[in-house]
Amino acid sequence: MKVLYVTFSVVIADQLTKLLIRGLQIPVLGIKIIGMPLYSSKQIIGNFLRFTYIENPGMAFGIDFGWKSFFAIFSIVASVAIFIYLYKVRNESKVVRFSLALILGGAIGNLIDRVFYGPLFDGTALFHGRVVDFIDFNFFNFSLFGYNFSRFPVFNIADASVTVGVIMLLIFHRRTVEESGVRAAVDAKSGEGAAMSDQPASAGTESPTGESSVKG
Repeated sequence: MKVLYVTFSVVIADQLTKLLIRGLQIPVLGIKIIGMPLYSSKQIIGNFLRFTYIENPGMAFGIDFGWKSFFAIFSIVASVAIFIYLYKVRNESKVVRFSLALILGGAIGNLIDRVFYGPLFDGTALFHGRVVDFIDFNFFNFSLFGYNFSRFPVFNIADASVTVGVIMLLIFHRRTVEESGVRAAVDAKSGEGAAMSDQPASAGTESPTGESSVKG
């Protein structure tokens, strides 16, 4: 499935940007990337767009159920389910498959953080890693459930990929299903018409003796 190239591109872009923000040192290979200090910010477009390095142990908005492995296991199950569904709809609309590929890429991107970043960077066990977030937008100020939000929650490329994929899927999946239903109905009617046209027409009437009488 060529659409998996989209998934692969999302994962690579997500992990490269996270490593540039977090930093990485591999002395054996001579790799040393100086990242940003945790909780520090760097202005990119004034105060509108900043890179703010934070680590999220849970899901969006810092929600955490306490079980460290929950989100990693959930991400694995979700990724496998999306991959299977993507294979099942391999002949469907390109837009739907592109949307699923974006969602799968985002899920795998954050899954890598949760599974491997713990032992790689923090000395903890597998499945205990924290997701690196760094894209910090100042869209609007609003209050929700008694909390005041002065900036949009910090996210990463994987989060953005999942969000865009879900929005595209909501918009185009129903339309694709409806179009498929219309095409199926048209094909069914065309098949009925073709079947009727293939029936042989009688050339005349047959007499009781078995002889055919033709007028004219």
